Amino acid sequence: MGYCKRKKVIFIVLLSAAIFTVTMLKVPYSHFKHLMNNSLVDNLLHEEPCACAERCLAASDDDWFSERFRDDVHPLLSLSNSELSDSIFKWWQTLQSTRSKANYTEVIQKLFSVIPGEDRYRDADSSRCRTCAVVGNSGNLLGSFYGPLIDNHDFVMRMNKAPVEGFEKDVGYKTTHRIMYPESAIHLDSDTHLVLLPFKLLDIQWVTSALSDGSIKRTRFKVIDKLQANKDKAMVLHPAFIYYVRATWLHLRRSYPSTGFLVLMFALHICDEVSVFGFGANGKGTWHHYFEEMPKKFKRTGQHPGGLEHQIISELHQRNLIDLYTGW
Repeated sequence: MGYCKRKKVIFIVLLSAAIFTVTMLKVPYSHFKHLMNNSLVDNLLHEEPCACAERCLAASDDDWFSERFRDDVHPLLSLSNSELSDSIFKWWQTLQSTRSKANYTEVIQKLFSVIPGEDRYRDADSSRCRTCAVVGNSGNLLGSFYGPLIDNHDFVMRMNKAPVEGFEKDVGYKTTHRIMYPESAIHLDSDTHLVLLPFKLLDIQWVTSALSDGSIKRTRFKVIDKLQANKDKAMVLHPAFIYYVRATWLHLRRSYPSTGFLVLMFALHICDEVSVFGFGANGKGTWHHYFEEMPKKFKRTGQHPGGLEHQIISELHQRNLIDLYTGW
């Protein structure tokens, strides 16, 4: 239940209590008014959900957003929430047409024998203001000089193999989270959080192996077998969260969300303010990656609904729910 909905529930409960107290118990209204002015009640009704000056996503009363956003769907796997329904498991196993005969429960147990199994980022309260930059790979970052602005965020999330070195003035220096899957993996420093995007059960087996014995050397093709990364900072996006984004935000049947869109949704669920950089085409309408030497025009997005995702990101920006930076 979102913050505003909880606030409405509290108000309704208090109003019902007022009516019952005054009419049924014959308590003078002045006495109940004194109770309603009590600091505890005032805090319940008026306490801010976060400490950000500009916006708090959890406090949004936008109906369009509330219809889609579910704060009960946590984006990260943990020991306490790892159970999957049969329908989600079957759907998840078909994403890359690579089915595993491994036992899911055993795979999860091995995973959390290597990386931490506690819940992460469940710390939202009135004292927190977590600002997050989601940095895509679009060529519209070139010449933007967004680097200092990006680095000024608490969390800076990058995807796959997108480089920083040589592009710092436009994309920044800082990386707190690198979201990737086995085939797009790169080595990380000890301060960066590895966030695995699992398209299949084998991907979870791979990250367990890559941070321990290195026994898995191939998924769809040859991958890094021994990954340099801080296993204590590693985490895995929940398959049920991927399904929720697909079904609730995109209403898809066959295709599935892109990495960039999933990272944006991840940020919406763990951050108070979200800024988005490096998504979409550049100023000339060319779709390419900022690190490509010879950009090619392309609009095909494979299995991903690129057009629909772009519409939703634009809608989030227009409704003042995120800040979208599109370069020059």
